[in-house]
Amino acid sequence: MHTITGKTNLVGLLGQPVNHSLSPIMHNAAYKEMGLDWCYLAMPCDKSNLHKITTALRLVNCKGLNVTIPHKQEVLKACKNLTKIANDIKAVNTLIPESNNQWIGANTDVDGFLKPLKTHTLMNKNVVVLGCGGSARAVVMGLNNLNIKQVIIIGRNESSLDIFVKNMRNLLKKNISIKGINNQKSNVSPYIEEADLIINTTPIGMNSNTTTQENIPLGKAIWTCLSNKTILYDLIYTPRPTHWLKLGQQKNCFTIDGLDMLIEQGACSIRLWTGFNDVPVEIMKSSAKKHLMV
Repeated sequence: MHTITGKTNLVGLLGQPVNHSLSPIMHNAAYKEMGLDWCYLAMPCDKSNLHKITTALRLVNCKGLNVTIPHKQEVLKACKNLTKIANDIKAVNTLIPESNNQWIGANTDVDGFLKPLKTHTLMNKNVVVLGCGGSARAVVMGLNNLNIKQVIIIGRNESSLDIFVKNMRNLLKKNISIKGINNQKSNVSPYIEEADLIINTTPIGMNSNTTTQENIPLGKAIWTCLSNKTILYDLIYTPRPTHWLKLGQQKNCFTIDGLDMLIEQGACSIRLWTGFNDVPVEIMKSSAKKHLMV
């Protein structure tokens, strides 16, 4: 990292936890390559302090913030204005400075999510999404661009699931059906078996070194019905691969982890903060991969 001076600009990440994050590694590598005197920090933040911290960071002229689990919906309250995508899905992962010490809320997760799927044809396919939080909103919005046939949302909180499905149904194209399934009350095996793409948007399995029921989404047993035609996409990238993706690999499934999504959404954030289109994505990727191997 270059020397931090009195002129160095601050950018960073808010979430809980953030100690696992690769964002500082890849962002700081990008700024060095771009010749920007910027420093990116991961800052742990509890929900009770979110508004105070976002306000304080704007007052000290922070040049931009990324927002991760569990604040992508709560941080809407800190934004004066929202981009169209952020407003549609009611989830923000990027804060852009605005005049009068205010923030604009944006969402770059949608573009980041789609990048690793650009070589796959998913028209009229069945998709299962695990979870119904802020990341799931971005995922379903992205699926809207892939002309899929059906999306099944699997969650365990009946109220959150119903609200999510109702909100997203209004945003999906009319030819795409969406349905919520409570895995505490229903057998989800048929949906798993028929899925062409399954996406884990939950934090289950993050930073876990051992394979147990608790760090495999929906528990290990359910995945015995998995078909080898199914693509598994885990938004988690630590460990790499996750234990869930290892199960998929044992079934000869094509697997995708969250690293490419992380890099692409981060690059989108840099473009929004700096106004520069030429962001060194490959430098970001190589620095992140190198750190993961340490």
